[in-house]
Amino acid sequence: MGPTFTEGEITTNTDPLGGWSLVVPLKLLAYAKSRLRDALGEGLRPRLALAFAEDTVAAALSCPDVRDVVVVTDDPLAADRLAALGARVAPDFPAAGLNAALAYGAGLVRAGRPAAPVAALNADLPALRPSELSRVLEFSSGFPRTFLSDAAGIGTTFLSAAPGVELRPAFGGPSRERHLASGAREVPTAGLDSVRRDVDTGDDLRVALALGVGPRTAELGDTARRALEAVPRPADPAPTGR
Repeated sequence: MGPTFTEGEITTNTDPLGGWSLVVPLKLLAYAKSRLRDALGEGLRPRLALAFAEDTVAAALSCPDVRDVVVVTDDPLAADRLAALGARVAPDFPAAGLNAALAYGAGLVRAGRPAAPVAALNADLPALRPSELSRVLEFSSGFPRTFLSDAAGIGTTFLSAAPGVELRPAFGGPSRERHLASGAREVPTAGLDSVRRDVDTGDDLRVALALGVGPRTAELGDTARRALEAVPRPADPAPTGR
């Protein structure tokens, strides 16, 4: 028997015929956002990783174009919190990394709704605006596959597949080039800062906080700012003569 979903009590888009299904992967919180450890300390890092995911999922579910959000995770605390927001949660049955989890989640969506448009969305977008996500989905509805590059222009925060089209995720590292080479159409980036601002480093978090984050990340915002202020910033290189 395959894994079953757990259902949250809150739903926002109950149209059974249409709408996007988003797949959000999340590591065990003990290992998530490891690059934030030096900037924030071990106690705050997993709490922020969970807050990022909660704010991402809540914003996605508030988007009128989104029918449902499927979270693929083996973390029990995250599963409970995200299900309570209205996400459907499935364990990471393949346990073979990020892209396998995304392909698995897309397969679960299509098993119940074969004609669903599906998109992968990063779990670390705490400043996500539903209106900006709606613009991404509107653009993506016109192409078989699309992707949105991250703020650095190197990685990817979003990848879509139209009905009947395989998702084919290639996240991790310089994934923008891989998704572009795979034939996916790049979403124009102007005005989509909140969908592109994933958080891997202390500097990423500073920018996200300046953009304005969701309520769960905001609750930890003052603590995070104090932690970031305690970490020395790299000095600018000294000028050199010609």
